[in-house]
Amino acid sequence: MATVVLAPNAFKGSLGAPAAAEALAAGWRSVRPADVLVPLPVADGGDGTLDAVEASGGGVRHLLDVPGPAGGTVTGPWLALPDGAALVELAAAGGLALADRSGPPDPARAALASTLGFGRAVRAAIEAGSDEVLLAVGGSASNDGGAGFLTALGARLLDAAGEPVPPGNAGLAVLHRVDVRGLVPLPVRGARILTDVTNPLLGPDGAAAVFGPQKGAGPVDLPVLERNLARLAEVLAGALPVDPCAAGAGAAGGLAFGAAAWGATIVDGAAEVARRVGLPGALVGADAVVTGEGRYDRQTTAGKAPERVRLLALAAGVAPLLVAGSIDAPTDGWRAAVALADLAGSASAAIGSPARFLEQAGARLAAEYGV
Repeated sequence: MATVVLAPNAFKGSLGAPAAAEALAAGWRSVRPADVLVPLPVADGGDGTLDAVEASGGGVRHLLDVPGPAGGTVTGPWLALPDGAALVELAAAGGLALADRSGPPDPARAALASTLGFGRAVRAAIEAGSDEVLLAVGGSASNDGGAGFLTALGARLLDAAGEPVPPGNAGLAVLHRVDVRGLVPLPVRGARILTDVTNPLLGPDGAAAVFGPQKGAGPVDLPVLERNLARLAEVLAGALPVDPCAAGAGAAGGLAFGAAAWGATIVDGAAEVARRVGLPGALVGADAVVTGEGRYDRQTTAGKAPERVRLLALAAGVAPLLVAGSIDAPTDGWRAAVALADLAGSASAAIGSPARFLEQAGARLAAEYGV
C-alpha cells in the first residue's frame, strides 16, 4: 500500500485543479484501490489559485460585482482565509478568459483593458477587515501597469487638465501626474504579489513585449504600449517610487509594478500556494506525488506549479509523476510522465474530454509506475 499525493495545477481552459485531482484519483484507485490518496490541488498565482487554496479546506468565498477587464460587469470573488488574510485572483476578476467572452483578442482591447475590477475586489477585502492581502496576478487581460488597480485603491491618475485619464494602457499616454493622498494604505501585515514570472516592466522582456501579443497586440502596437508603461513609471516615480527593472514587475501586464508601487512585495506564487495548501507537510511519508497542467514546456520548468511540486518531492524523497495535456520539454527529472494528447490521439480530443483522459492517465501511472 502506498500514499500518493495528487497535486495538479489547473488544466487551463479545460478543467480546474480540484476536478483534475478527482479524475486522477478515480483512475489511480481503479488500479490500486488499497493506496491512500491525498488530493491537494496547487496553483502558482494564475488561473485557479483561489480554487486550489479554497479546496485545501480554508477560507470563505465572497462575491461582488466589479467592472470587467473589457467593459461590463463581472463577479469578482475573493477568499477570506482563516489567518485573517485575503486572497484575490486577477484571473477571476480581470482575466484574459473573461475578456475573451466579449470577443477575440484585438489591439484595441489590449490597449483599453483595465485592472480596475481587480482593484475593487482587493479594496473590498481590505474594507472587510483583512489584515493581509495575497494578490494572485496570473492570467491578466490588461497591459495597464496596474493603473486601474491603483485607481480603485484611491489614487487619482490625472491628465494635464487635472481630469482622470481614460482606462487601460491607452489612457497612460496623457498621464501628467498622480495624486496619492486618497490611496488606501496597506493592511497591517502588508500585501504579497503571487506570480510565476520574473519579467521587468519595460524592455524586450517586459510587460508589453512579452505579454502584449497574448492579449491581441500586434508588432505595430507594442512600441505604443511600451511607451505608455514607461510614462507611468516616470510619473509614479515622484509619488510612489518603485524600480521598473525589478524582477516580476512586468507580471500581469505590469500590474505587479503598480501593486509594488502601492507597497506590495513580489513573491514566488507557486511556493506561496504550496505552503498555503500544506504541500510540504503532505509529502512527508508519501511515496509518490502526481502533478501537472495543461501544457508542460520550458515555461513550466521556469517556476510554475508542477516544477515547484517536483522540487519539493525530490527534497522529501518522494517520486514525482507528471501528467500534462501536452509535453513539449524534456521530462528527465520525473519518475514518469504521461501526455493526455497521446492518450486521446490529439490535443483537441484531450481538451474536449479532460476528465476522461486524466482518469486514464491516473490508471496508467498506477499500473506502470505505482510504488
